[in-house]
Amino acid sequence: MSAANLSITVWNEGVHEARNEPASMAVNYPDGIHGAIAQGLAGHFPEASIRTAVLADEEHGLSEEVLAETDVLLWWGHIAHDQVSDAVVERVQRHVLGGMGLLVLHSGHFSKIFTRLLGTTCSLLWRNEAERELVWSVNPTHPIAEGIESPVIIPEQEMYGEFFDIPAPDELVFISSFDGGEVFRSGVTFSRGKGRIFYFSPGDQEYPVYHQAQIRQILANGVKWAAQPGIERVAPQVGNAQRGWFGA
Repeated sequence: MSAANLSITVWNEGVHEARNEPASMAVNYPDGIHGAIAQGLAGHFPEASIRTAVLADEEHGLSEEVLAETDVLLWWGHIAHDQVSDAVVERVQRHVLGGMGLLVLHSGHFSKIFTRLLGTTCSLLWRNEAERELVWSVNPTHPIAEGIESPVIIPEQEMYGEFFDIPAPDELVFISSFDGGEVFRSGVTFSRGKGRIFYFSPGDQEYPVYHQAQIRQILANGVKWAAQPGIERVAPQVGNAQRGWFGA
């Protein structure tokens, strides 16, 4: 895969930024969470095409034309899941089933697109008390874990804990532990249709997690793993099989 030909779209609802809350966002994410994520990816893919989009954009910035050009879509949402158009969600789902990669980040676990693709509530245990998170690599040979230290130390972060109501993942790449003793499946992969999905939990709006070098490396690894440039963007179909040598 040539990173020069890679097309990446970073989607963020952008509501916290528009409200200027929490106050720490002005310091941690002056260009928005999407801006920080895009900046990190640009450092790893300097020749790739990287665009950003937010909820307030026309069609949420996810038109048919944009998605058709996107190899990997990154999705961050928190307090406006219900404001995402069902038509856009159906469009994104169709492209994922057809082979577009999808990275769902942090509280995007409750997004319409993630719950629809996984078919469960995707609910979890949480507590926001600025606890230290340790991200442990439990599958160090996986491409998403390449070059990642174990554990990755996040000084302050919202706690996500089990039970995490998701189907059994195809692959478990990272597990996180927190000061309160909780653990969480923080990095998991799924396949849906032709598409590859990576969920990665670290990255709350109150903490500068997306500026950490190792977090940026994980996201870049996830993009490389999920990307399938050039794939025919058609979801798998089931039809009437013609008689062949098996039935001869």
